[in-house]
Amino acid sequence: MKNEIYEQAQKILSERRSRAISENDMRIQEINSRIPEIKEVNTAIFNTGKELIRTVLAGGSSDIQAKIEQIKSSNLGAQELCRKMLVANGYPADYLDVQFTCKKCSDTGSYNAAMCDCMKQLCGKLMAESLNKNAQLTLSSFDTFSLSYYSGDDYATMQRIYNFARTYAENFTPSSGSILMFGATGLGKTHLSLAIANEVLKKGYSVLYDSTINILNKIKKEDFSYEKETEMYDTVMDAELLILDDLGTEFENKMYTSTIYNIINTRLNRGKPTIISTNLDFKKIAERYDDRVASRLNTMYTCLEFHGDDVRLQQKKQNTIIKRGV
Repeated sequence: MKNEIYEQAQKILSERRSRAISENDMRIQEINSRIPEIKEVNTAIFNTGKELIRTVLAGGSSDIQAKIEQIKSSNLGAQELCRKMLVANGYPADYLDVQFTCKKCSDTGSYNAAMCDCMKQLCGKLMAESLNKNAQLTLSSFDTFSLSYYSGDDYATMQRIYNFARTYAENFTPSSGSILMFGATGLGKTHLSLAIANEVLKKGYSVLYDSTINILNKIKKEDFSYEKETEMYDTVMDAELLILDDLGTEFENKMYTSTIYNIINTRLNRGKPTIISTNLDFKKIAERYDDRVASRLNTMYTCLEFHGDDVRLQQKKQNTIIKRGV
């Protein structure tokens, strides 16, 4: 899968680069037509570039370095004049620069003979998208979350949680804080976490979401594979947002407990946001995992305790009443 993801990422970067160059060509044609003086300056820059190449290839001259510096200085002066003319005519100074998506590698995916960060991020996003296709969960929406199933103090609590989740999604960045959603089953924890995922994906960030047991099983499968691959593990650690649903429903064993701690601790150390939903309270989390996990969740996550009656049971009762015609 790594080769497929890498090739797909390379294709996307190549398309970005081609598009940026094509758009730049159109801007050059526009400026040449509207401001002929700039065309003359650009022609001069092009000619000095050719002169620089001829000077370097010629070599031998004792004052070659001085000539090179003179040509460079002349070129830089012409470029600055071009920028001033653009601004004077109402254009941005960098209007004729190629607008690559990644300024560091110019959309090549390589920087200083190594993989550029933009390539790493793109591969991570594509990997997460591939894994999400086989997730046990389906994305949801804030618009389909109803507060009508809650009343009294529960309503006020859930309204605050809903507003917090929506604001979090709207203002999400890769440095946003982590969230723990806990409380009894059927209160909307999964719904709101996946509504956040939906909005964050729309912003173009890499989001990995699935049940905790499914993610742990995939990591375990890698760990015990003959090739000892780390695709899943790397994606879990590198995703710009990770959502672990139903923490505590996985089998109890040392490997899973260790992996949960490692995921929580590593992502906190890297400043990467994680959203965890669970039916466990802090006491049960400490008993099942250990005090280190409970402590990190309690002190370093925004903790949202859900209240109310099981929404799914309420919906089932309502549907039964409708069918009976009551």
